[in-house]
Amino acid sequence: VQLQASGGGLVQAGGSLSLSCAASGRTFSTYAMDWFRQAPGKEREFVAAISWSDGSTYYADSVKGRFTISRDNAKNTVYLQMNSLKPEDTAVYYCAAGVPGHTIVLVTPDYWGQGTLVTVSS
Repeated sequence: VQLQASGGGLVQAGGSLSLSCAASGRTFSTYAMDWFRQAPGKEREFVAAISWSDGSTYYADSVKGRFTISRDNAKNTVYLQMNSLKPEDTAVYYCAAGVPGHTIVLVTPDYWGQGTLVTVSS
């Protein structure tokens, strides 16, 4: 199983970036796909989640209204559209997959992508 994250880069505050997470190696139809991020010197934190089966979504309060998570079932790919970026969004972003429990926010994902760096300059 492989999760390949891409799309990170350098952007000015107020700008936009789109991240992708291509999944392969198994059927993910019953899985949840989440994005997490880890800023320098901080713990990894949840960003957004989507149910692969019904497309339901959930966001951290810090990104609600600015970020949008979506999926393309045909391409086995999950996206994170990030708008109105702030310097505090600077982090390495990771995609993760796992079987959801009570919610689609994964506590212990089964699979992790390698991470992609997003840097937002002020």
